[in-house]
Amino acid sequence: MSDSLVAPQPLLVMEGIEKAFPGVIALDGASLRVAPGEVHAVIGQNGAGKSTLMKILNGAYRRDAGTILLDGQPVDFHNPREAQDAGVSTIYQEINLVPYRSVAENIFMGREPRRWGMLDRERMNRDATAVLDRLGVHVDVRRPLSTLNIALQQMVAIARAISTDARIVIMDEPTSSLDEREVEVLFDVIRGLKADGISAIYISHRLDELYAVCDRVTIMRDGKTIDERAVAGASKVELVARMLGKEIGEVSRSGATGFQHRGARPAGEVLVEADDLQGARLDGASVTVRSGEIVGLAGLLGSGRTEVARAVFGADPASGGLRVRGKPVRWKSPRDAIRAGFGFSSEDRKADGIIPYMSVRENLTLAALPVLSRNGIVDRTEQQRIVDRFIDRLGIKTAGPEQKIRELSGGNQQKVLLARWLCLNPSLLLLDEPTRGIDVGAKAEIQGLIDELADNGLGVLMISSELEEITEGADRVVVLREGRTVAEFDHVEVSQDTVMHAMAHGDDESRSRGVEESSGRRLQAQEDGETVRRLVGATPASPAPLDER
Repeated sequence: MSDSLVAPQPLLVMEGIEKAFPGVIALDGASLRVAPGEVHAVIGQNGAGKSTLMKILNGAYRRDAGTILLDGQPVDFHNPREAQDAGVSTIYQEINLVPYRSVAENIFMGREPRRWGMLDRERMNRDATAVLDRLGVHVDVRRPLSTLNIALQQMVAIARAISTDARIVIMDEPTSSLDEREVEVLFDVIRGLKADGISAIYISHRLDELYAVCDRVTIMRDGKTIDERAVAGASKVELVARMLGKEIGEVSRSGATGFQHRGARPAGEVLVEADDLQGARLDGASVTVRSGEIVGLAGLLGSGRTEVARAVFGADPASGGLRVRGKPVRWKSPRDAIRAGFGFSSEDRKADGIIPYMSVRENLTLAALPVLSRNGIVDRTEQQRIVDRFIDRLGIKTAGPEQKIRELSGGNQQKVLLARWLCLNPSLLLLDEPTRGIDVGAKAEIQGLIDELADNGLGVLMISSELEEITEGADRVVVLREGRTVAEFDHVEVSQDTVMHAMAHGDDESRSRGVEESSGRRLQAQEDGETVRRLVGATPASPAPLDER
């Protein structure tokens, strides 16, 4: 056979990898093959085994069975340092750097250059500046890491990984903290790594990103490798179908989201009316939610979406009118809103939602403790009954109620947070980005649950940056721009183009509950849509260097 027809030897081969934890089989004969200079995606639902496979590769976990070949040689890393020395670097989703050390110290931690046995700080700062310049990041490397924003900290983590002479860089959800401009800079970095012959393993729930930078994709499900194929030859529907174990036609018929209700629901009584809210980032925001309906709150970042939800929940002070079931109210704290039947699931579940080192039981019943307690003593029997009921009802995948919530997947953590409020039998749920950072299967389950809750009479105010989620899931959509309500659409009027037009312009014409359906107007909406898509992530803009901000 001609040499030109012989496929190059893979840089990495993982075969028959098995790993079990008490009561759980995490990996069941999983495999992965990565070529030199290849960007290889690994996708699957939460719990599919992606992270476990990567932790075995980088030495954080020990495998129970299977083989790993790196550049044709068997390897068996006992810890991440051994893997790093062999050329396998990992960029974790949760930034694992030291906030109060300098940028340069974080990049070279454990590998500090020395001269005459002493730390060569001048060389370290110079080398750190050079590696950041390669990424298009321009900061003073002597500054403490904590003084940089999250996006720049993520870029420092990437700089640390590529400064180790890595042959393979594992990227676990690397864009979760980046805005669209920063994402495009990261993509340029990945393309540069590829040009230098460095391979990357790219883990992401955002399937659109795969088509931007990845060559091949490995699909995992239930601890097994289900498929491996070229990204260019696979549609998003095919990938989702393989991840979920469904037929392509079944996924196609279900729509882009897990919302099944098509057409407006018959709305009930007005639960809450917020009128002309003024406050932090708010300048005349208004929204009304009725029982049995989902109201979508749309807008660009900084438009005031989260601030509206926090004001309605009493978490932030705001002036203006707030009426609950027709009666004016003025909350002193969220406790008043909770007593009125309100629940609020925040945007950042790790910072403002879960308590990571507490159990599923403790997290789920946190808001219900005043009801479950008498004289400071919690009724453990009733608490356990509630926990068992909602674990079963929401399909929360956990080893048991006493498992630490930090050990659960993102989707299951989100289900616990929803259960925290549902166990109080609320009348209104405020959901800020309820499906952010979770896989397509768990996302569809949560969207279906929101649908079911509204069908059963619950009022929902749903904030989402995903226009498909807003347009498919909401009965009405309220659009904010610069802290003001600029448009409102019912289910018949709403489309991604009309919502994006309102987000871009926010003019009086948009406020009149709709956009003219003339051909010229539609063209304008589509043009505006392209502009907004660049801002919300569908069509990334051209990158620019990242400077201190």
